[in-house]
Amino acid sequence: MALQSAIINVMQKAAEMAGRKLARDFGEVEHLQVSRKGPADFVSAADTKAEKIIFQELSKARPDFGFLLEENGSVEGKDPNSRWIVDPLDGTTNFLHGIPHFAISIALEQNGEVTAGLIYQPLTDEIFWAEKGRGAYLNNRRLRVSARKNMADSLLATGIPFKGREGHVEFIAALETIMPEVSGVRRFGSAALDLAWVAAGRYDGFWETNLQYWDVAAGILMVSEASGTVTTFNGKKDKLDGKEILATNGALHGPVTRLLATARKKVRTTED
Repeated sequence: MALQSAIINVMQKAAEMAGRKLARDFGEVEHLQVSRKGPADFVSAADTKAEKIIFQELSKARPDFGFLLEENGSVEGKDPNSRWIVDPLDGTTNFLHGIPHFAISIALEQNGEVTAGLIYQPLTDEIFWAEKGRGAYLNNRRLRVSARKNMADSLLATGIPFKGREGHVEFIAALETIMPEVSGVRRFGSAALDLAWVAAGRYDGFWETNLQYWDVAAGILMVSEASGTVTTFNGKKDKLDGKEILATNGALHGPVTRLLATARKKVRTTED
């Protein structure tokens, strides 16, 4: 059984408190689907309330730490080297449509490096957590990325750019290049959970663009601590801020990187 540190206990308590509120609010979404106004305003309020709960709990436990919050931006702390990175509801569109696949993501960044991360799925009560140098876990079970080495056997996950987002042409090119080489591609709608599932070996890899740091901060650490590999599409480990992310079990990182490079070359050739 994994012994959780004080930091992970603090993160878990905050996530579970906010998660209970989100679970209750999720139960109301179905009733709002039939209203003329729709559930958008309600979900926005649920998101904000969850963030407030997390902010209050983390501030109580570590009053000097700063914050990077999805809803309320940066909050400076007395300790300039420590800040929480919080996404109170990753998978908002799923929540909005009554789809039970969303999560809370909390990471602790110290001296510019993420040292702890937690991703909580309130409806399944799954707590994915990791600490730098201590491994990644699902509740109390140690996580390892998958051992698959053949692309033909692999299952990948991705995110699809939607209305108002850039990269539609590039995404289609990547999908067309990757699909013939793998056993399947999934799009479930929560980048935080996608990364947690790579760490758990449920997916063999995940790629996406145009995410935010709070979407991926905890998940990047989780995959790394589960012995996976996380880089940009061109294989670099710097600037992992969510704008471009590729996470795999390591064994498949080279092949997926090459396929993404092929897709980008196709796009450039077409544009020329």
